[in-house]
Amino acid sequence: MNYVQLEKLGEGTYATVYKGRSRTTSEIVALKEIHLDAEEGTPSTAIREISLMKELKHVNIVRLHDVIHTESKLVLIFEFCEQDLKRYMDTHGDRGALPLNTVKNFTFQLLQGISFCHANRVLHRDLKPQNLLINRRGELKIGDFGLARAFGVPVNTFSNEVVTLWYRAPDVLLGSRTYSTSIDIWSVGCIFAEMITGYPLFRGRDNNDQLVQIMKIVGTPSDATLQQIKMNSPEITLKQPLSKHPKQPLHAIVPKAPRDAIALLEHLLQFEPNRRYTAIDALGHPYFTSGPITPATLSPSVSSSTASLALPPRVAARASQASAAVQAQQAQQAQAQAQAQAQAQAQAAQAAQAQQHARQQQQQQQQQYMMMAQQAAAQQQAYYDPNMQAQVAAAQAQVAAQAQAQAQAAAQMQMQQQQQQQQQQQQQQQQFYQQHQYQ
Repeated sequence: MNYVQLEKLGEGTYATVYKGRSRTTSEIVALKEIHLDAEEGTPSTAIREISLMKELKHVNIVRLHDVIHTESKLVLIFEFCEQDLKRYMDTHGDRGALPLNTVKNFTFQLLQGISFCHANRVLHRDLKPQNLLINRRGELKIGDFGLARAFGVPVNTFSNEVVTLWYRAPDVLLGSRTYSTSIDIWSVGCIFAEMITGYPLFRGRDNNDQLVQIMKIVGTPSDATLQQIKMNSPEITLKQPLSKHPKQPLHAIVPKAPRDAIALLEHLLQFEPNRRYTAIDALGHPYFTSGPITPATLSPSVSSSTASLALPPRVAARASQASAAVQAQQAQQAQAQAQAQAQAQAQAAQAAQAQQHARQQQQQQQQQYMMMAQQAAAQQQAYYDPNMQAQVAAAQAQVAAQAQAQAQAAAQMQMQQQQQQQQQQQQQQQQFYQQHQYQ
């Protein structure tokens, strides 16, 4: 096998998960080993997980890199994430409650991932904090598709033994087997509220108690709502009437939640499945669109907790050198852009100055032409009037003085432009030497 086991991460009924490293790329991965029974063969959950995850490639869904099949075991190679959402809440939350900007960020990522699943006609059917993974970049990824199912039209008949109890939708608790994407949306609402409060919203002991815990908050559905649910899921049978509970205001149950978050939560936690938002509807809610979605608040301990993931010294050294080279190249590019921008601004200033100088010269020439015309007229008049000769001579002297002054101003302007050009050339030469003296 091209992967080395590093340490055990967890163990379940059907599989054991290890942290591993690729022998060829040194990439850290998660190895999910499924032990095969000689008589039963490959579990259906593993076959289902492999077939679905090969098709689901999205930034918010754990990537399945490879599958290794031997006689005794089946190994699924997944991208590695440092921890699941439950552990993240326990270690980085305030008694489990996450900062509100982190809640918005993680809920948005969760909805993006589940929206992609539903668009590809896949139900996850087991969304809970333990199945949502967080990597060191603050990316949330949906994992564990062992209970996932593809769905189509007409609606398939599914098992109602799905979804961990505390995140199970009320219609499934009633016995519905014809559910659809709304089953995942209810779970999203439960996780959304749990990230804000730090504890699960509905904590029942069994199916009946879980249904009661839900109705104590969202209220007992009306007879009309129950009839509508039964019409859509004829397999539901009520052995006895539901206990009556009034609806509680969610802002009293989740007091830290902003108003937009409460409004979105109301749409996700609808007792009747047809009234629940779709993932697309939720992504377009003002809770996400009215303001920026800032990066998750990552604790410094996240980076320190990944110290055990260090690469071998040679690989780490090459990575460090490559990173330094990239940073140096980016710095040079930024400096070159700044120089180009400064040069462009200087050229634009010179062009504006030249245009102003040209306009001044044109105005001066026009004034000279007017004075020369006046002098010609005066000379013509002086030819007939000897008294005007003195005035003409004075005017000519004035014109000559103005012409000399204009010539001096033009010469001074030209000298200033030459000095500016020389200074720019010297600056460019100095910058060139500074950029290349260490290369």
